[in-house]
Amino acid sequence: MSRYTGPSCKKCRKLETKLFLKGSKCYSNCVLDKENTGRGGKGGGKFKRTKLSEYGVRLYEKQKARFQSGMSEIPFKNLFAKAAKMEGQTGEQFLRLIETRLDNLVRRIGFATSLKTARQLVLHGHVSVNGKAVKVASYQVKVGDKITLDAALTESPVVKQGLNDIEKRSQRPSFLEYDASKLTGKLLRMPDRAEMSYPVNEQLIVEHYSK
Repeated sequence: MSRYTGPSCKKCRKLETKLFLKGSKCYSNCVLDKENTGRGGKGGGKFKRTKLSEYGVRLYEKQKARFQSGMSEIPFKNLFAKAAKMEGQTGEQFLRLIETRLDNLVRRIGFATSLKTARQLVLHGHVSVNGKAVKVASYQVKVGDKITLDAALTESPVVKQGLNDIEKRSQRPSFLEYDASKLTGKLLRMPDRAEMSYPVNEQLIVEHYSK
């Protein structure tokens, strides 16, 4: 299954929830906010979500996590299978694996306002791990690894906006260390559940793949 390349807002409207796929624009110019307040939509007003079956509820939660992580179904499912073999709670371990993907950590350090932009920085070779360029967005970062952005991007408007936004909202998590002088972030430890950026019910995802 190829990666979805259509409008990001379409995903949010489909699931009737904010997925924050467009970074700072989701705070200031969200189509769901407009429609929920009666502005910009066909008829306006609050969404009336169709009542879901038990299967639908579990699928809905899985799709929320998949869309937010920017992953297609096959690698998403494969990552879940990897989490299922790990010690501890499968759902939490699964979200932890998603949280510590290179593209997601580039976003959470503040080098990009959205996961899509963070992925582009990685794929274009602007990000290195422990001094070695890594062009794989799904690269699994380990505790102690240092993530460095190409110094040539110091004055990039995209990077500046990302760093300004994360400082303004104080959203950089404590499991990451950031050195502004070197444009380097370090994974100090694996994130706790409360620190992860995926507001989903992971148990429903476990149930979805267990059926």
